[in-house]
Amino acid sequence: MKLTAVFMAVPEGYIGFVEELPGANTQGDTLEEARQNLHEAVQMVLDANRELSAKAIAGQTVSREPFDLASP
Repeated sequence: MKLTAVFMAVPEGYIGFVEELPGANTQGDTLEEARQNLHEAVQMVLDANRELSAKAIAGQTVSREPFDLASP
């Protein structure tokens, strides 16, 4: 699965976000810094979503399995 990173030059440097992942956004003084920061932001969003999910299903009987977006 590939996601789309969008970067835009602003007076303060660069901002960046991932189109397909709301909440994954960042900024940096340089394009390279914004790219690195975006990797961290994506990881933070995924970690936060996992934590929220764990709290929401706590005490429930659930089944977990790998999910591959490329296969039906």
